[in-house]
Amino acid sequence: MNIQLELILRIFVAAVLGGLIGLEREYREKAAGFRTHFLVALGSALFMIVSAYGFSDVITGTQDQSIRLDVARIAAQVVTGIGFIGAGTIIFQKNAVRGLTTAAGVWVTAAIGLACGGGLYVIASVSTFFVLLGLEAFNFFLRKFDRHHDEYNRKNRNNGEKSNS
Repeated sequence: MNIQLELILRIFVAAVLGGLIGLEREYREKAAGFRTHFLVALGSALFMIVSAYGFSDVITGTQDQSIRLDVARIAAQVVTGIGFIGAGTIIFQKNAVRGLTTAAGVWVTAAIGLACGGGLYVIASVSTFFVLLGLEAFNFFLRKFDRHHDEYNRKNRNNGEKSNS
């Protein structure tokens, strides 16, 4: 396959996978939704591609064969940058922390984008599946817990009213 088409495929797959996670977050009406996750995954893939292929002319244009590039450096900086974005989504309000799942979602979406940028489509796809599974399973159990908790409180209130009468 032509290298340009392969690189386009990498950012396309990253955008699709990030978009899938973003759709779930959008459906749940979270702050970081489709556009955020789409852009984070696409941008991460692009950073990985630039890191791996963007400096090849530096190596071929020199007589000194001792030059080596560390393609992991840009990936590491993506992780740092995403940490700042994630920290911005976390809110401590009224003794409750909100936004941790959103921050973690943006963080893992960046990792999925980096994987796509590195051509690791299968691991990126499986990771996306697990992210969506985890988010949905979390919501399922949270709803069950909330219903159980509400029933428990309702029974205790009713029992308390009967004993006070």
